[in-house]
Amino acid sequence: MELKPGYKLTAVGVIPEDWRDGTVGQLIEDGIIEKPLDGNHGNIHPKSGDFVDYGIPFVMANNVQGGQVDLVNCSFIRKKQADSLRKGFSRSGDVLLTHKATIGNTAIVGQIPFPYVMLTPQVTYYRVADKNRLSNLYLRHFFDSTGFQSVLKALAGGGTRAYIGIKAQHQLPVVLPPTEAEQRAIAGALSDVDALIGALDQLIVKKRDLKQAAMQQLLTGRQRLPGFAPANPRFQQTDIGEIPEDWEVERIRPLAAITTGSRNTQDRIEDGAYPFFVRSSTVERINSYSFDGEAVLTAGDGVGTGKVFHYINGKFDIHQRVYKISDFSPRLVGRFFFLVFSTRFYDRIMSMTAKSSVDSVRMEMIAGMVIPLPSPAEQTAIAEVLSDMDAELAALEQKRDKTRLLKQGMMQELLAGRTRLI
Repeated sequence: MELKPGYKLTAVGVIPEDWRDGTVGQLIEDGIIEKPLDGNHGNIHPKSGDFVDYGIPFVMANNVQGGQVDLVNCSFIRKKQADSLRKGFSRSGDVLLTHKATIGNTAIVGQIPFPYVMLTPQVTYYRVADKNRLSNLYLRHFFDSTGFQSVLKALAGGGTRAYIGIKAQHQLPVVLPPTEAEQRAIAGALSDVDALIGALDQLIVKKRDLKQAAMQQLLTGRQRLPGFAPANPRFQQTDIGEIPEDWEVERIRPLAAITTGSRNTQDRIEDGAYPFFVRSSTVERINSYSFDGEAVLTAGDGVGTGKVFHYINGKFDIHQRVYKISDFSPRLVGRFFFLVFSTRFYDRIMSMTAKSSVDSVRMEMIAGMVIPLPSPAEQTAIAEVLSDMDAELAALEQKRDKTRLLKQGMMQELLAGRTRLI
C-alpha cells in the first residue's frame, strides 16, 4: 500500500505522521489515563435479589448505548452494599466501553446526582488522568470508530461468548492528534451531530406517541374531526366498547372479501416481476400475479401472526398461509379499515394466543370480527389525518438516518486525520 507523504499506517488505518500511534497500555504508562477497571466478579457481584427501587445505579451493558448511560431503566443497589465493593466505581466524565457479550458500546458518564455509579463485569471505565493531553470526548468518539471497533471485536473473539478482559484491553490501539485542542475540535464536531441525532430521536418518539393517542381518539370516535361532530354528541354501548351514536358496527365479512393464496414458498423466483407476500409484509418475487388492486394482508401463522400490512400498488401474489382482505364495500374505506384492523385484530390475536394454544389465524376469526363504521367521508378524513402523521414520521426518520450516515462519513474523515480542523 502506497502512502501519501505525511501519513503512516497503523492498526486502525492510515493517519497523519504527527499523530500519536499507541496503545491503551502506553497511555497508562505515560500517566495519560488511569488503569481501566470493570465491575466486581465472583461472589461479591450484586445479584438480582440485591436490586432496590432507588440507590446507586448498577450499570449493565444494555444501559450503555449511543454515547449515553441510561440511568432511568437501569437497576439500583443500596449505597451500603455499593460502598462495600472493591472496584467498578465510575464517576462523571468516565468513558465506558462494554467488553463482554455485547462488545463495543460506548458512553460518557454525565453529571450524576450520585457519588458514583457501579459497573457490572461487562463494562470497563476509562478515566483521563491528564486532561491537557487527552480529551475524554475524543476518546469516546475514537472508541466508536470503525478501525478501533474492528480491532476490539477481533480481539474479543466474536459470537455470544465474545469477551476481552482488562489486561487484554491494554493492547487496544489508540491514535491521538498532537494537541488536546485538536482532539476537542474533532470531538465537538461529532458531538454536535450526536446532539442533532438525539434531538431527532426524541422528536420521533414524541410524534409516535402523538400518533398513537390520535389513533385511540379518532378510531373510537372520542374525538371527531371538524365537520363530522354532531351538535349534541351521544354515545352507544356496543360489543367493541362505547362509540358515537351516529356510527354503526359491522362484521368484516359483508364489507370485504377474505381469501388465502394458492402458492407456497417453492414458487418464488428471486428476480420475478411481482411481489410475493410470504409473511404479511415479507416480500419475495414471483413471475405471475393473482390480484391487482388494494388489499390488507395478514399472516395466518408463524412469524408475523396478527401483524397487518396495507398494499396499494397493484399486481401481487400471496402465500397459501397469508390472508388477503380486499374488494371493499362502498361503505368501507380501505385505509380506514387497515388502521382499525391493524390495532384491534393484533390485540385480539395476541389475547387469544395468551389464553389458549391458538397459534394460527382461522378465516372465521377475521370474518366475524366487529369494527366501528363511521360514514365513508369521515373514514376518509380520519385516514388522511393519520396518513399525514405517518408521512411526517417517515420524513423525520429519513432525516435521522441521513444524519447518521453523515456522522459516519465525518468520523472516517476526522478520526483518520484526512480532514483537519486545526
